[in-house]
Amino acid sequence: MSVLAIVLIAASVVILLVLIGGFVAVRRRARAQEPGFEDRVAAADRALEEARAADRGWDRPLLEEAVRKAVSDARPGWEIERLHLVLVDDRPGISEDRCQFVAVGGGDEVRVALARRDEGWVAERLD
Repeated sequence: MSVLAIVLIAASVVILLVLIGGFVAVRRRARAQEPGFEDRVAAADRALEEARAADRGWDRPLLEEAVRKAVSDARPGWEIERLHLVLVDDRPGISEDRCQFVAVGGGDEVRVALARRDEGWVAERLD
């Protein structure tokens, strides 16, 4: 048997083992995640971000007011059913503070990025 044949067989065996291992790992992870797992993780993340925001002295009603204004300006007539705080970026000082909300309503959602300026919280971006 030539050296090339041995190398090709060994490489094929290694590739096959990697593929089988990946398949087994994906199946095991899929089985471990019970229904609603991702929803509970998302809720925990939101709660963590809200706690961080409250701990830093950020005023949640002012943040929500800025989000509602930004959404009403960008989408007149669209009603917000729920607001979820999903990210808090609290840097030293106040001029670089940022946060993100997800506004949910009418089967749709809008991500709103806010930044703190001298005049208060203003929308930087709506997605």
